Amino acid sequence: MTRSLVVKATAGADDPERCSQAFTVAAAAVAAGVPVSMWLTGEAAWLAVSGRAESFSLPHATPLVELIPLILASGSLVVCQQCAARRDLELADLIPGVGISGATAFVAEVTAPDTQALVY
Repeated sequence: MTRSLVVKATAGADDPERCSQAFTVAAAAVAAGVPVSMWLTGEAAWLAVSGRAESFSLPHATPLVELIPLILASGSLVVCQQCAARRDLELADLIPGVGISGATAFVAEVTAPDTQALVY
């Protein structure tokens, strides 16, 4: 049985190195065939908005606009429901394929058997 990985990004442009690491790890896991669910909370929620990832940059890091499609191709990308509400974000504001879900769904994912959770 393959272990699943849940990656939670809590930082966005406010802490680009930590944010980039979360996306890089999620994309690397997807490329390795690991089932991945990536959750964007706090300032990271903005990166799911269409056009926002294009303005994110970090020297020597793969651009998020390249990592996001990789994650969405074989994994899932979810914005925290409360974080979206605090930023007046709706599903229509987000990159196609990105979802919005609440804490109950997050807890169900991270407590599933054979799941590893990482928080950045």
